[in-house]
Amino acid sequence: MLYEHVAEAIRAGDGNLVPERGTAIGRRDRFLTLHEIYRLHVDAVSLPPASGRLQHHPRIADVKMRLEDEWLAELDEDIAAVRATLPEDTVEALRKLAARDRSPWVYRWVAQTATWPELVEFLTLEGGPDGGFDDLVALCQVGIPGVAKLELARNYWDEMGNGEWERVHTVLHQTFARAVGMEERSVREQPTVVLERNALGGLLATNRWLQPEMLGALGLIELQAGPRCQLVVQGFDRCGAPADAYPFYVEHAQTDPRHGIGWLEEAVRPVLEEKPEWGDRIVRGAIWRARVNDAFLESFRVAETV
Repeated sequence: MLYEHVAEAIRAGDGNLVPERGTAIGRRDRFLTLHEIYRLHVDAVSLPPASGRLQHHPRIADVKMRLEDEWLAELDEDIAAVRATLPEDTVEALRKLAARDRSPWVYRWVAQTATWPELVEFLTLEGGPDGGFDDLVALCQVGIPGVAKLELARNYWDEMGNGEWERVHTVLHQTFARAVGMEERSVREQPTVVLERNALGGLLATNRWLQPEMLGALGLIELQAGPRCQLVVQGFDRCGAPADAYPFYVEHAQTDPRHGIGWLEEAVRPVLEEKPEWGDRIVRGAIWRARVNDAFLESFRVAETV
C-alpha cells in the first residue's frame, strides 16, 4: 500500500522512501495516504522536526497532487446537474441544499430507537458534527476579504469557548468522550467513508486555491449541525446518558443555528459583494460536503439492513 510507504517515510523523516509514480491505488489507500500527508500540514506539532520538514518534499507533494486530482474529479461528477436543481443565488442555494436533508434518518434513529451501544458507536465514527471545525474556520479566515473575516472570527471565538477553557468545543468533546467511554479508533480501524469525510477538511485546508469551496463546505456544516445535535440530545434523554455527555451536543444544538445564519448573511453574502465570481465555487464546496457526508450516513443504513 502507498499509505505504508508514506507513513514510514514520515516516521523516518526521509521523503525519498516514498516511491515514485506507479500503478493506481484503491480508494481506501488514497484516503489513508492523504491522512498521513495532511498531518504534515495541519498537525506538525505532533511530529518530530525531521518529519515536519517533509511537508513540501517533492515526492510527497507529487503524491498529494496526484491523489487529490483523482478525488476532485470524483467530487465533481455530475455536479452541474446538482447545481441546476438549486437557486441561482448563492446564499439561497446553500439554504436549499442544507434543508434537503437537515435531519437525516440516522439522527432520527439515534433520537428514537438506537440502543446506547449503537448510539455511542455512531457518535464515535461521527466525531462530532463538525470535527476539527475550529482549525478549519481559523484557516478559512486567512486572507478572506472584507467584513466576512469578522464573522469567521466571531465563529472561531465561540469555538474557543469565548475565552473559557472548559467551554472550548474540543474540550467539551473530550469530556463527552470520557463520559460515554468512547474508545479512540486508529485510522486503520475507520471505514473508508469516515476517512473520506474527514479528509475533505484536509483537502480544503491545505489548498489555498480552494478557499471559496471551503467557505461553502463549512457553511453547510453550520447550517445542518444544530438540528442534528438536537436529535442526539433527544437520544441522550431516552437512553439516560451521563450528565457530562450533554454539554458538547447541547452547545451545538443551541449555537449552530445562529452560526448558520451568520455564516450566510455576514460571511458569504459580503464576500460575494467583493468576489461575485466565487458564487458557484462556494456552492461547489457545499455540494462536496453534502456528498461525502451523505455517503457516511448512508453507510449506517446499509449496516442496519444487513
